[in-house]
Amino acid sequence: MEETLRAAVIQDESTRDILMLGWMDDEAFSKTQETGLVHFYSRSRRRLWMKGEASGHTLAVRSIAPDCDNDALLITVVPNGPTCHDGVTTCFTPWLWRKIVQRQSEASPDSYVASLLSQGTPAVAQKVGEEATEVVVAALSESDERVISEVADLWFHTLTLLAARGLDVSAVEAELRRRDR
Repeated sequence: MEETLRAAVIQDESTRDILMLGWMDDEAFSKTQETGLVHFYSRSRRRLWMKGEASGHTLAVRSIAPDCDNDALLITVVPNGPTCHDGVTTCFTPWLWRKIVQRQSEASPDSYVASLLSQGTPAVAQKVGEEATEVVVAALSESDERVISEVADLWFHTLTLLAARGLDVSAVEAELRRRDR
C-alpha cells in the first residue's frame, strides 16, 4: 500500500507570509512533531529530509493545523534564514527580486546588476535618484507608456539598492503592512 502524502503549507509566524509548499508522509510528520523542526518527504529523492539540513536555514515549528479533510497542513514556523533554496525569504518571492538576488550572487561580468552592485551603494543610490527624476518628468509631460517604462526602471533600481544594502524586499513589505494598521 502506497503511503499518503499531505501538502504542507509553511507560513512565517511573524509576517504571516507563505514561505513554501512541501510534502509530508507519516514519517516526516512524526519527525517534525518529535524535533520541532520541519521535515519533508522528497518525492524526487524518495526520502525524508529536514529543511535546512544542508543550508542551516531550519524552520522551527510553532503550530500545525490540518485542513478540514486532513489532506493538507498549515505549519506556522519561525525561519532561521531564507526559506527558498535560491537564498530568498520565500519560494513565492516576486520574479524581479529573485532575479536581482541571483545576479548578485553570480556576479557575472556580463550582468548589469552585478556591474552596478560592484560600484557600491552610492552608485546605486544615485541611479535611484536619476530614475525618480525621470518618473516625475514622464508623469508631467509624456505618454502613459513612457511613465510605465520609467516606473519600471525606478522599481528595478530601488530593488537593486535594497540588494546593495543587504536588505530583503520582505522588510519593505513588512513595513508597509505595519503602516496599514
